[in-house]
Amino acid sequence: MGASATASASLLPPTELTRFAKHPAERRGGDAIYNPLFNSGNARGGDPAHGIPCRDADNLRRRSMTLIVDPRRGDIEDDASSTKRRSLLSLVGSLLGEISLPRLAVAWILLLAIPGLILGAAPIVASTWVRMISQKIMSPFAGICILLLAVIVTFGWFGGRRFFRLAESSFWSLHSLAVQPGYAACREGLRHLAERLLSSRATAAQLARLRAATTVAAGLVVCGLAALALMIAWPSSRWAAGISDFASPHRLAIMVLANCVVLVASYLAAAALVWTIADAMMAQPRDLDEFQVGPGAGRTWRIAHLSDIHVVGERYGFRIESGRSGPRGNERLRQALQQLEVIDGNDPLDAILITGDVTDAGRSAEWAEFLDALASHPRLAERVLVLPGNHDVNIVDRANPARLHLPTSPNRRLRRIRVLSAIGAIQGQRVRVVDRARGRLGGSFAEALEPHLGEMAAFSDTGRPRASRALTELWTKVFPMVLPPDRDDGLGFILLNSNADTHFSFTNALGIITVEQARGIETAAAQFPRACWVIALHHHPVEYPRVAKTLAERIGTALINGKWFVRRLRPLAGRAVLMHGHRHIDWIGECAGLLIVSAPSPVMEATDDQASYFYIQTLAVGTDRHLKLLHPQRITVEGQRGA
Repeated sequence: MGASATASASLLPPTELTRFAKHPAERRGGDAIYNPLFNSGNARGGDPAHGIPCRDADNLRRRSMTLIVDPRRGDIEDDASSTKRRSLLSLVGSLLGEISLPRLAVAWILLLAIPGLILGAAPIVASTWVRMISQKIMSPFAGICILLLAVIVTFGWFGGRRFFRLAESSFWSLHSLAVQPGYAACREGLRHLAERLLSSRATAAQLARLRAATTVAAGLVVCGLAALALMIAWPSSRWAAGISDFASPHRLAIMVLANCVVLVASYLAAAALVWTIADAMMAQPRDLDEFQVGPGAGRTWRIAHLSDIHVVGERYGFRIESGRSGPRGNERLRQALQQLEVIDGNDPLDAILITGDVTDAGRSAEWAEFLDALASHPRLAERVLVLPGNHDVNIVDRANPARLHLPTSPNRRLRRIRVLSAIGAIQGQRVRVVDRARGRLGGSFAEALEPHLGEMAAFSDTGRPRASRALTELWTKVFPMVLPPDRDDGLGFILLNSNADTHFSFTNALGIITVEQARGIETAAAQFPRACWVIALHHHPVEYPRVAKTLAERIGTALINGKWFVRRLRPLAGRAVLMHGHRHIDWIGECAGLLIVSAPSPVMEATDDQASYFYIQTLAVGTDRHLKLLHPQRITVEGQRGA
């Protein structure tokens, strides 16, 4: 076995985990509900167990009303947010008709205006502070001035550092909300247009050159727009303010906003050129040429790769994105786990990796259903590894894509607590977190969670804002999670959180990898320099070398700094494979020497009567000590006849 998976990994005692496997009626201590309209009874139509004789049951059936609309098959309400049943234009129309403009205005103020004001005020505050110090030093009243200078320096050291950390945070907030998404949208938009026009008569090599050329064009466009904004804002900017400026709030606000535009536009103009050169020069993604023929002399690892299982909380519930074009309930997940149980008995698995979107909307009932299903297979549960997807943490409302939550809302933190709680129960004792202060792997995830258990329970019960800051820090601190290799040259797993912070259902699918997580990967790799790694995340790091059907596939679901992330992982080329989900389709390829595996969804792309599938990937170490992929094993999840 390649990955270190010992005994039980659950934070819950075995009796607690087993409790999840019981039927809801058993947990209530009652019987299952009997309904003569839906229950078939025995062969003659009766059900003596429920006190209904056969003759009475026949009479009841004849008298019962025939269903005009079968609620088990759903209706148009289940398609409210379905991208398979409704066009993007239709969804945008619903969004505009239902959006709360006052709430949207408050959200923009909190997420963009306030960070912009803080960023624009930072140079004014800095210059004012320096001028005050200079004036005190030059004053003839040296003794008093030295005392005042000491007070000013003390205030600047403690209060000023906090303010400038806030200004730095505001800059990166604007960067992730507007700057990098803007560049990515322009790049992918031009690329999509060019591919649609030229792909029918272009070879693979020509398409690769075309993608590089559109990257250059996008960078020049963004750089030009940023330079234009800089020229417009520069006359109104001021980097030092006098007393008269502070006396006029209106004038001060204009200066601060102009400063913000100048700073962001200057950064964007320079960064766009840097990103353009780097993106254009790096290797373009391509399909994998061939699989390793045999395991060779090195070790091998078998990994069942599931993703986007979108567990729902209702027996006949449909998924948000698929609506009635997808399956009902969670029978496919139960069927997939049963198949894995049989496969594992014949040829043991080293890991079952679920790369996000475990639930459909991050609700408690959905996590309960997932834990119920997993608890029925305790041998598999010991090797399951999960990470969060956008549906687990960013969905605001299943039925209304126009719904948004303010940054002060407790709901996003509640969804994060549910994720952390489930991860703790499944893998908390096995995975470790990165100790950033010491630059090495720290204790287990369970140990990192331990000091916050009471706070998490209290917040989930009351939603008190007082606990929000500590829980936000906990969320950022525990990623990446690392399952170390069982020996120095073994295979380890690094689990990332690739979800961008969004408060709007319509933009929930965007992803980003933080610099801290990238450093965490480097820390783990440095501690085990001979090991190979599975780096797991939810979002796709690069667009596949295929022509996208719609622009929304490119800019609505992407990892917005994916190219940067791939370049950052270049030292691990040959020793790492990226495994992800999110797109619901299977693709295996490579980019910049890194193997990339995309998992299909075993539930999202088929109705109940159609088959779906997933893969078991086999990884092997070749004679050159590089990580190789053997031909994957396709596992078919059969549809239900008559469904």
